[in-house]
Amino acid sequence: MDLAIGPYSGKKTGETALLRQMLDSFEPGDLVVFDRYYCSYFMIALLAMRGVDVCVRMHQRRDCDFSLGKQLGDDDHLVTWSRPAKPEWMDEETYGKIPQMIELREMRFRVEESSRVDEITVATTLLDPNEYSSLDVANLFGFRWNSELDIRDIKQTLNLDHVRCKSPAMVRRELWTTLLGYNLVRETIVAAATVHDKSPRQLSFTGACQAILSAWMLFSAGSFSSSDRRKITTTLLHQIALQEVANRPGRIEPRVLKRRRHRYPLMQKPRCRLKRELQKT
Repeated sequence: MDLAIGPYSGKKTGETALLRQMLDSFEPGDLVVFDRYYCSYFMIALLAMRGVDVCVRMHQRRDCDFSLGKQLGDDDHLVTWSRPAKPEWMDEETYGKIPQMIELREMRFRVEESSRVDEITVATTLLDPNEYSSLDVANLFGFRWNSELDIRDIKQTLNLDHVRCKSPAMVRRELWTTLLGYNLVRETIVAAATVHDKSPRQLSFTGACQAILSAWMLFSAGSFSSSDRRKITTTLLHQIALQEVANRPGRIEPRVLKRRRHRYPLMQKPRCRLKRELQKT
């Protein structure tokens, strides 16, 4: 829906600084699920001031004592966070609008993956335990991993792991064009899931891309009547609905490269300079 672009290094180029540029993208009633990198008082407060709820994993440096606060259940309580000192990036006017205290709900739950058991602590503005049970919040935070999978699809399946354009204007065009294509593929997956009574997350993004490319090739091969186009579209949605992803709970994969593609050294100089060096030899 939106993205922020900044220099590769320097001040105000981190993920939180880029996210602050996108706060206008959120609307009252939205719910944001974060990892622990975004667990800060000011990020939660800025979103809460816009009427946006937050569910974020607790930062590893923030202490959480479940013997304090108002107890809502086992490893589930309400606490009050106090406003820290003004950070360098925030102006005095904005700092004055930040509430001095915010009430948050902290909870801890266990996640079992194969033989490994992790304890995850989250903080959320969903305070009512009757409306949002601890199991609901745990399931909600579990969906955060989908964003990592979506980024992988954008980088690998749509080949955006390496930006190919040279000028800043063309780089932005390449990014937005790729995201436009990504959204259109996702919309087609939703249509296929709706027609065939499935969840969109059940269907493979890579399989959908392959089916859509095949349909494009068929459409470009000649002219078709309206009825033929409807038949091809119906077949396309059926083929996408068949491409289900496997249910692999607790899957653990090593983060290593399987193939050694080339044994050549990495290019660490401009191509023109390397060519000149080859000509001299």
